[in-house]
Amino acid sequence: MYTELTASMMCANFGNLEKEVRELDAAGIDSFHIDIMDGRYVPNFAMSLNDMRYIRSATDKPLDVHLMIEHPNTHINLFLNSLKEGDTVYIHPEAEYHPSTTLQKIINAGLIPGIAINPGTSIETVMEMLQIVDKVLVMSVNPGNAGQMYLPYVGKKIERLLKIREEMNFEVYWDGACGADKISTFAPMGVKGFVLGTTLLFGKGRPYADILKEIRRL
Repeated sequence: MYTELTASMMCANFGNLEKEVRELDAAGIDSFHIDIMDGRYVPNFAMSLNDMRYIRSATDKPLDVHLMIEHPNTHINLFLNSLKEGDTVYIHPEAEYHPSTTLQKIINAGLIPGIAINPGTSIETVMEMLQIVDKVLVMSVNPGNAGQMYLPYVGKKIERLLKIREEMNFEVYWDGACGADKISTFAPMGVKGFVLGTTLLFGKGRPYADILKEIRRL
């Protein structure tokens, strides 16, 4: 099974974002992960709508847009209108009164619907949504900041999701504290893709192409 690698662009060098996008693209990254934070749902601000629009214009690779915002349904069209077929939009079910309504808008726009599950979110509370999404992004850290420590109990949650993914037709993705040990352990188990941040990809002072080759050998 092919393992997807996506770059967490909140960790990129924003002093030269164009160079970062083009080098990652040429290095063989599969997609670009865009973290949108509003300072309310999570205690931080991250990338903006304009950052997302720029990266969308600078690459033909898919975008994974992770909306860490309260009531995404209120502003969802701003994002949907700036994306294209093959892009993914994740929402957090806890952030919306009626998350299925927001997910349906993503589907109607021809984009890939996904939900992000926080470490403290149980599978039981999102079971119905698992039947309508294509992707489940499992947060192995509490959302809002890069460089956090892995929460070990998340591994058990991923194992449970992998057992039901074929029945409900979704794929499982990993986000947060993604080290080599996590990829070598969970990729063979069936995790489809990993979001790469400061643990493996960014700030290493080495070409992205060399780093990605090493990761793929895992």
